[in-house]
Amino acid sequence: MPHFEVSPGVMLAYTVDDFTDPWAPAPTVLLLHGLAESGEAFRAFVPALARQARVVRLDLRGYGGSTPMPADHPWRFDRLVADVVALIGHLGVARVYLVGGKIGGTIALAVAARHPALVEKLAVLGGPASLTNMAGRTPGWRAQIAAEGVRAWVAASNAGRMGTRMSAAALEWWTQMMGRTAASTLEGFLQMVPGVDVTAEVGAIRAPTLVVTTTGSGLGSVEEVRAWQERIAGSRLVVVDNDSYHVAASDPDASAALVKDFLFG
Repeated sequence: MPHFEVSPGVMLAYTVDDFTDPWAPAPTVLLLHGLAESGEAFRAFVPALARQARVVRLDLRGYGGSTPMPADHPWRFDRLVADVVALIGHLGVARVYLVGGKIGGTIALAVAARHPALVEKLAVLGGPASLTNMAGRTPGWRAQIAAEGVRAWVAASNAGRMGTRMSAAALEWWTQMMGRTAASTLEGFLQMVPGVDVTAEVGAIRAPTLVVTTTGSGLGSVEEVRAWQERIAGSRLVVVDNDSYHVAASDPDASAALVKDFLFG
């Protein structure tokens, strides 16, 4: 897994999957995962995208193969945005197709709004423009992680995250993958989350944009999502019938097909 140093002592890891024709130019698709995940969250998307693009799956700061963050790390949403911009520069490409799930989608919205020259197209999968409604959840989550560990917290919260239709085997895989996140990373990250709100910025997005949500998302109703999505000129909203709020996980094949058609169709 490649790494690069984004700031002193902080390494970011990423995975590259590229099955394009080596003699032909190909775009880069950059995938940004959500809370307590890694680039593995998008493994089901690789077969759908990697024949037509170089697919890069970032492990966000503190997650996956990237450097775990200490509990007192001064998390700033702007730093996460800057990390993505730094990775694009490290990859040596002028523009990317940017795809994000959950808070990865929120980060993607901010990158597209603040750095329009870097984003060719944008897809947001279950990613809210505002996470201020998480203020009531995160203190209890932090307390449970401190008392019982990350895996116990993931197991207790995943039903709402993934919805009622996910198989037991799939739910267990997600629990194990997410449960490997360092508790110290989550302690600081969860304190930052309720302060994240890019609603006022989305009108600056100029890239063609796809927004995907579900009928029963716990991160915002369809009407709430549409309210900010419609501020992005020319954007398209697709609503998937499910009670999850992590549509890329609960409906991976449908989500990947929507993204593939949007990016390359």
